[in-house]
Amino acid sequence: MTECIGIEQELKQLRQEHTSLFSAYIHMDDTREKETYKHLLNLNELRCTELQRQMNQQYCLETKQKLPHPPILRNVLRAFLVGGCICMIGQTVILFMQSYFSMDFKSASAMASITVVILTAILTGFGIYDEIGRFGGAGSMVPISGFSNSIVSAALEWKASGMIYGVGAKIFTIAGPVILYGTMASVFLGLIYYFVQ
Repeated sequence: MTECIGIEQELKQLRQEHTSLFSAYIHMDDTREKETYKHLLNLNELRCTELQRQMNQQYCLETKQKLPHPPILRNVLRAFLVGGCICMIGQTVILFMQSYFSMDFKSASAMASITVVILTAILTGFGIYDEIGRFGGAGSMVPISGFSNSIVSAALEWKASGMIYGVGAKIFTIAGPVILYGTMASVFLGLIYYFVQ
């Protein structure tokens, strides 16, 4: 830090010197003296540039030293654990539906998706999913649970505006485009499928 302050003070002096040199250079009539002052101005500018570069390097070095180093391995393990638990819940629902209700894999998968979405929405409503997100980071954003969380969170932000103008209107800020484009894509693909057959 003291090195940076020293460089900054020297840079300030050089800039003041540059101003006085430039002022003298402008008012000179003698070409020889003008060339000498021009040379001094160039040397001054080179020294200023060098000091600025040194100061930037010193600043970057000090910033690197003071920045906290994130525990990458711990964060990766937490994300893996939370994401894995969400996927395990989905797989458990699939196996449960296949075993006890004799559903085919497609129907059981749909029920697992519905279960994860509803569970995430309920946990978000009670503020529990936010804590899961803080613990698990990106692992809590497994596509379907992350989508459910983002829809409910957007609606809950506007809860104070009432159930209709707040929650009811804002719940579609994220879901609306997804539902619209999902529906349009399914209609478009359905038409292609109909005409290809």
